[in-house]
Amino acid sequence: MEEREWAAAACQGDETAFYYLVSSQKRKLYGIAFSYLRNESDALDAVQETVCKAWLKCRQLKEPDAFIPWLIRILIHMCIDEQKRRKRTLPLTALTLPASGEMVSVHKLDLEIALERLKPKYRHVLTLKYYQDMTLTEIARILDKPEGTMKTWLHKGLKQLRGQMTWGGEVYYG
Repeated sequence: MEEREWAAAACQGDETAFYYLVSSQKRKLYGIAFSYLRNESDALDAVQETVCKAWLKCRQLKEPDAFIPWLIRILIHMCIDEQKRRKRTLPLTALTLPASGEMVSVHKLDLEIALERLKPKYRHVLTLKYYQDMTLTEIARILDKPEGTMKTWLHKGLKQLRGQMTWGGEVYYG
């Protein structure tokens, strides 16, 4: 059975097909959640909430071909909601510190700060492209926008990111 058939079965309430599809994407889902939330526990929670919400809403999906992009879109929205919740409760410096106690390059922290300053649409494209190694075609499908728009957002996002960074890679706080 191919992915389209699994998705059609899942959207008709087949738990096995739904489990198969979600399981086949678990690494990608976790990777996306972690790249947004930068915390293992929060990323796992976001994936779990995404799977629950997808199961509840699956029957409403009209195009089974769009199952995986739809699932990723739900995850991205879950991550954005969690980021908004954090901003209401945590200072910005708490967001950029590594939760696991591992050593993180100052340049990586500066890059993360610069990414946080970008408009969300640019940040989404850059995160999916460079943290998840997705193609612009995949990103366009996930974000439900034309591929040309994704190219523009990528270009503008990179330009803004370069504008925020100094030659050595630090964030410009001017």
